[in-house]
Amino acid sequence: MTTTSTLGRIVVLGFGNMGRALVKGLLTSTERQVIVCDRFESDSAQEMSTRFPGRLQFLLASRVQREGLEIPLAQSDTLIICTKPQNFQDAVQFWKPVFLSGGGNPLVISILAGTPIEQIQKSFPGCVISRAMPNIAATVDCAATAMCFSPEATDGEIARARSIFEAVGKAWVVPEELMNAVTGLSGSGPAYIYMVIEALSDGGVKMGMPRQLALELAAQTVLGAAKLVQDTGQHPAVLRDQVTTPGGTTISAIHELERHGLRPMLISAVVTATKKSRLLARAAEKKQQK
Repeated sequence: MTTTSTLGRIVVLGFGNMGRALVKGLLTSTERQVIVCDRFESDSAQEMSTRFPGRLQFLLASRVQREGLEIPLAQSDTLIICTKPQNFQDAVQFWKPVFLSGGGNPLVISILAGTPIEQIQKSFPGCVISRAMPNIAATVDCAATAMCFSPEATDGEIARARSIFEAVGKAWVVPEELMNAVTGLSGSGPAYIYMVIEALSDGGVKMGMPRQLALELAAQTVLGAAKLVQDTGQHPAVLRDQVTTPGGTTISAIHELERHGLRPMLISAVVTATKKSRLLARAAEKKQQK
């Protein structure tokens, strides 16, 4: 039987939207002990502490500095870096001595966009590194997260990291060279789908529907279509054909979507976001080298 102590502690560095989502998911679906480290007070952290007494500790940088606190992490512990990429170096400079004072090598998971494993390893030599790209749906426990790992990661460490993101959705292990494409597809993807939902609801409004009804119908339609793809395992084209009656309304609408290039536009969106992610990664790497 695996105990909480065997699994080790989880330390979350940064408590923005994604940090909050991960902590909430971990506290809700596991029995893990979580320590949150940040620069600012958080009402959300106080609410979670009340809801999950004894399992969440919130440490402010000012208190750590004032009291000289240390949180020596062991190999069984996990450090999740949820800061903004531009704040990473300053955060590491402050918190690294706090975490690694005991000489341990925790599993380090980074969700920093466009930041390769090699760059994280320079700050945490000797630690196994995982790079993860969750999306905003983690806030409703429905994230799509892709992960990659440094070569020395064991099956146990991969499973440990994966379980964290499976607490807020689904997770896949991919080669690191696909992480920019992941950013373009699932990382930025919710924004594309929001536009689809908005456009569908606008169409309903144009045809006389009340705005709220149109929005709810559009959102539920997208949700239901996605669930059918997941649950049936069928190709989207097969599912589309099942609802396309010869000479009917759906084929007429599909003709318009094809005529205006819906599919090429969505493909181009993923390609463009992927290329931008690569550019940002190169810029960040050059900045670190200076």
